[in-house]
Amino acid sequence: MYIPAHFRVDDPALLLPLIERYGFATLVTVEEGSPFATHLPLLLRRGPDRLVGHMARANPQWRGLAQQREVLALFQGPHAYVSPSWYASAPNVPTWNYAVVHAYGEARLIEEPAQVHALLQDTVTQYESGRERPWRLEEAADYAERLVKGIVAFELRLTRLEGKFKLSQNKGAEDRAGVIAALEASEDPLERELARMMRRVG
Repeated sequence: MYIPAHFRVDDPALLLPLIERYGFATLVTVEEGSPFATHLPLLLRRGPDRLVGHMARANPQWRGLAQQREVLALFQGPHAYVSPSWYASAPNVPTWNYAVVHAYGEARLIEEPAQVHALLQDTVTQYESGRERPWRLEEAADYAERLVKGIVAFELRLTRLEGKFKLSQNKGAEDRAGVIAALEASEDPLERELARMMRRVG
């Protein structure tokens, strides 16, 4: 990924939380010389850092997953259009602010039934947490057990992370403040989240 120096983020303390918060990823491999992508949720497990997930057994991507030299998972954080009218200075042109993480790693298939079940349990627990009446995997245990035969679970051991947080760091303080104020006033929750990130990251 092309990353200008002022947008580059290397600190795992900033990158890993984005992966956890925006876990719906794009998994990219190369199949017979062509890129192949699958969109799916991935969970981050710490120490050592790795990603785990599952895909449909009918998806051909899994067959060559463990043979890939390197697998890429893309995570897209908050993003928004930035209007030149928000800047204090002139002239300016429109742009787009965003935060992304590219996670590279080595893949292996998870074939042990207990580990596959644990992965599914962790996925449900993570995305049901905070709900008034969280659904539990045990509520459909028999049905889920049958569906397990139709999925393939995998783990991606992280080897490197690339972070690009394009948050107007190349602009002056007044211009940045104008962008943040406009995003904070937006009705779009994603734009307000981007404003909060701009304040946190600085």
